[in-house]
Amino acid sequence: MIKKFIRKILGVKDDRDPTEPVILGPEEHQIDPKNVSANAVRVTQTLQEAGYKAFVVGGAVRDLLLGVKPKDFDIATDATPEQVKRLFRRAFIIGRRFQIVHVMFGQDLLEVTTFRGNGSDNAPKDEHGRVLRDNSFGPQHEDAARRDFTINAMYYDPATQSVLDYHGGIEDIRAKTLRIIGMPEARYREDPVRMLRVVRFAAKLGFTIEPTTRAPIPVMAPLIDNVPAARVFDEMLKLLLSGHALACLKELRSAGLHHGLLPLLDVVLEQPIGMKFVTLALESTDGRVKAGKGVSPGFLFASLLWHQVLEKWNAYRAAGESPIPALHLAADDVLETQTDNLALQRRIATDMRDIWAMQPRFERRVGRAPYKLLEHPRFRAGYDFLLLRCASGELPAEIGEWWTEFYDAEGGERERLVAAANTREREGGGPPKKRRPRRGPRKTSGEGAPAAQGAGGGEE
Repeated sequence: MIKKFIRKILGVKDDRDPTEPVILGPEEHQIDPKNVSANAVRVTQTLQEAGYKAFVVGGAVRDLLLGVKPKDFDIATDATPEQVKRLFRRAFIIGRRFQIVHVMFGQDLLEVTTFRGNGSDNAPKDEHGRVLRDNSFGPQHEDAARRDFTINAMYYDPATQSVLDYHGGIEDIRAKTLRIIGMPEARYREDPVRMLRVVRFAAKLGFTIEPTTRAPIPVMAPLIDNVPAARVFDEMLKLLLSGHALACLKELRSAGLHHGLLPLLDVVLEQPIGMKFVTLALESTDGRVKAGKGVSPGFLFASLLWHQVLEKWNAYRAAGESPIPALHLAADDVLETQTDNLALQRRIATDMRDIWAMQPRFERRVGRAPYKLLEHPRFRAGYDFLLLRCASGELPAEIGEWWTEFYDAEGGERERLVAAANTREREGGGPPKKRRPRRGPRKTSGEGAPAAQGAGGGEE
């Protein structure tokens, strides 16, 4: 009776024996075997034929139960990493915190993990309780208890088409509820990234976070600062490329998790233009993910950080810096800060810099400048970024419309568009060229050619 009361207080769903799973047959779980990867079947079959237990596990089972074909398949087994490696020609043991095996079939990668045991109490931890290394193995029921959420703690055997459910995951899936296994505070302390994962799953799946699971998050959010930046970045990338990025960021703010990750979003989302810009960028990203199209992390982070760059760019120009050098200085400042905060990879930072650096060039639509910009290897990303700026009201729509016409046009039509832009500039429809200051009033170096050109084009 006391155990039942304690489990109820801690949010544990019921008093079932956690060492004995509920076994669901095909008629009950209704998983379509056609949605199971042939290579996942191959891995489980090879392990089972060698005398080991082997199951599809985690998010793949969750998605199968939801009628969705999983993108990735993870396998759980009682074979050790070394035993798994010996069974497959292309298998590689990786990981320090917990060893896993990557099994490759062509370009298809499957992650194979050995059942983990309840050895976390004796595992090395930092001063905040985060587990640093844990390679203790154990029986399947302990592995289930070590997983984060009930909906991710189920096992599917392709051979028998049965699902093993240790913690009521099937019931939570049907109720669209996210529930952590065990004491939430202890589980978040072991691995603070779980707080980001629960937000991602809630937004992606449209599930409700169970109150006891949600309650400690605002208080324990600072623990994420102790997680290696590279690991936080990986989780943020998953969140932003989930196809539900906008919902994820709203859920982050609601849960109080955004401060240490993208604190600038608080400032941006409080400004009408900034909020519209970020919203449009995330909606575009979500649309591309759902359509199966590629998404550039560089473009995504360039969008999220743009208004911080814009603020610094305006500040440098107001201090007397010329527009182009001012933009580069602003980009340097932002990237230096965010590279430390988010562990941005050099390739991503380079893409962001290229996208930002192109923006003033889009507002120069005379002579050979448009043709040269069209040849830039990152033109399409810069052009898409320009369209977001126009759609959010930061720049006149006419600039984006002109570049869309120019991009789609050929030969003589492009020449006509450039000639028309030249004519407008000569007639005063845009700012005077630097080589002809007599055609317009003198400007201080703090006034912005990009902004002025945009305004001029918009009045035409």
